[in-house]
This record gives sequence, structure tokens and C-alpha cells, in this order.
Amino acid sequence: MSKFLFAAAAAVLTFTAPMAIASERSFTHEGVTYTYSITTRDKAQILEGRTSKGGEFRLNVKNGWVEGYVNDTRVSFRAPREKAPAQIAAR
Repeated sequence: MSKFLFAAAAAVLTFTAPMAIASERSFTHEGVTYTYSITTRDKAQILEGRTSKGGEFRLNVKNGWVEGYVNDTRVSFRAPREKAPAQIAAR
């Protein structure tokens, strides 16, 4: 379960567009591929998908929290903070 929470946090970091449209995305973590879609509803981003090992998940990201279900187990954790892009001063 903790491996998935790390991977879920990584998935949360992979999206940055506030109004993301539903399109499949994927990433691989420790040999497991996570495929998911992101939709926006009621000011929340919803990540819904599956793993290459047959697991399913649905995560709601809103107000700095991630809540949802992973293989029928409820999860809740603080969303990772986005890092501000580096600013380069030009003279």
C-alpha cells in the first residue's frame, strides 16, 4: 500500500493544468505502470485509473488533499506541494 501512495503522490505531481481534460496519461514506478485519466469537477481534479498489475484507483484532489480509493481501500493524504518554476533574471 505504501508503494502505491508514493506512486499516487507522483501522479498528483504530474498534472499542472487547472482545467485538465480527460485524456489518458501514464507513468512507471518500480516496475508498475499506472495509467489514468484526469477530469475536473466541482473544483476538484479526479484521477481515475488502473495499474499494470490489475489494481484500480480513483483519487480526488481538492484544497490540498488527496482522498479516494485504491483497490477498495480508502486513502487520504496531503497533496504534494507544487514547486514554483525557477525564475531567471535577465539584464
